[in-house]
Amino acid sequence: MTSQTPVSTGVRKSFGRQRITRNWELYLFIAPCLLYFIIFHYVPMYGVQIAFKNFVPSKGILGSQWIGFDHFARFFDSYYFWDLLWNTLGISLYELAVGFPLPIILALAFNEIKNGFFKKGVQTVTYAPHFISIVVMAGMIITFLSPSSGILIRAIEWIGLQPPSFLEDPRWFKTVYVFSGVWQSAGWGTIIYLAALSGVDPQLHEAAIVDGASRFKRALRINLPAIVPTISILLILNVGNILGVGYEKILLLQNSLNIEASDVISTFVYRSGLLNNQLSFSTAVGLFNSAINAILLVTVNRIARKTSDNSLW
Repeated sequence: MTSQTPVSTGVRKSFGRQRITRNWELYLFIAPCLLYFIIFHYVPMYGVQIAFKNFVPSKGILGSQWIGFDHFARFFDSYYFWDLLWNTLGISLYELAVGFPLPIILALAFNEIKNGFFKKGVQTVTYAPHFISIVVMAGMIITFLSPSSGILIRAIEWIGLQPPSFLEDPRWFKTVYVFSGVWQSAGWGTIIYLAALSGVDPQLHEAAIVDGASRFKRALRINLPAIVPTISILLILNVGNILGVGYEKILLLQNSLNIEASDVISTFVYRSGLLNNQLSFSTAVGLFNSAINAILLVTVNRIARKTSDNSLW
C-alpha cells in the first residue's frame, strides 16, 4: 500500500491536469469571478485582525498593539448590547416571517394565471419596485407617510381613522421597514420559484385533472412539493443572514424619535467606525455579527441535511 501511494497521487495529478487542459475554456470563464472573490473578499480578511488590536493608522496593522478580546468584552458589557441585538433580531425575524412566504404564494398564483397579457402585466407591476434604488425608495416612504402631506396618511384619514405616526413612533418602525422591503423585493423573489415550477411535469397535472383535483389541490399537492428543495435552500440562506440587516435603508429612515427601535448592529458599526473613528471596536462588532451569521448558517444547514436531502453541502 505504501509503495502505491506516490503512483496513485501522480495519476490523480495527471488526471487533474488533463481535465483542466481539456476544459480550459470553462476555467477561463469562471476566472474573473474567482479573482473577484479572492481580491475583494478574501484578501481584505487580512485586516480583520485589527478587531484584536488597538489600531493606530500611523503604526499600521502589524505595528498596532495587540489587546486580544478587549473590544468584544467592551461590546458585550455595554448597556446598548441587548438593545442592538433585540432590534436586529426583531427586524430580521419579522422580515423572514412576512417576506419569505409571500414570493412562494405569488409564484404559485402566477403559475395558475392562463391569460398571458394579464400575467405579464401583473408580473411587471410586482417586479418594478425591485429596480428602485434604496435612496429613492426611502424618499418615497417618507413622502407617502409624511404627517402633513402623505398620501397614505390622507387615505387613512379619508376612511375615518386616526393615522399613527409611522416614522416617529418606534412601535411602527419595524412594520414600515419590513413591509416596504416586501413591496420592493417580493415580486423579484418569485422569479426563482417560477423557474423551479417550470420543471414540473405537465403529465402530473393531467393525471390530477382526470382524478378531479381542483386548481388549489394541484397547486398544493404538485406545485408546492416541486419547489420544496428551492424553498429549503433559500430558507437556509435567509436564516444564515439573520443578523445581516443592512444599514443603508435604516439610516435613511432613522430619526431621533424612532432610534430606540431602528438602531441595529450595522448602523452601530457605521457610527462607531466611520463617524467616531473607532476602527478596531467597530471591526470587532462587525466580526461578531458575521461569526453569528456563519454559525447559524452551518447549524441550519446541518439540521436540513439530517432531516432531508435539501442542504447547501
